[in-house]
Amino acid sequence: MKEISAGGVVFRREGGVLQVQLIQDRYGKISLPKGKMEPGETVEETALREIAEETGLQGMIVAPIDQIKYKYNHESKGTVDKEVHYYLVEAIGGKLQAQVEEIRGVEWFEPMEAWRRQRQSGYSNNDQILSGALKLLGLEV
Repeated sequence: MKEISAGGVVFRREGGVLQVQLIQDRYGKISLPKGKMEPGETVEETALREIAEETGLQGMIVAPIDQIKYKYNHESKGTVDKEVHYYLVEAIGGKLQAQVEEIRGVEWFEPMEAWRRQRQSGYSNNDQILSGALKLLGLEV
């Protein structure tokens, strides 16, 4: 079985200062907003909907970052081939508010602090996603 999800690295410029958003998932790990594609959606629509649901923010896709692919075992579906599409997304509206049913928290960070937190407490497969986003924003890590 194949499962497609999408999400993004959300950024903003606050008073000329670049900030990147990270979430803390329900397991306490640093992560990025993402979720499963719903019937009739494009992956881009999925990414923007999931960002809005999990963080309260409206976004605009700037560029694709990368995809992560992995397998996991589901108790009733068996082996699932998971594909997650990530986009660089600029925050353009909404109000920052964590969807407490899904995640523990959401915050803005200076880019290098976001990178430090990702490396320290995030999922290793998200390293390439966050570094790719920072590169698109003109930063090397």
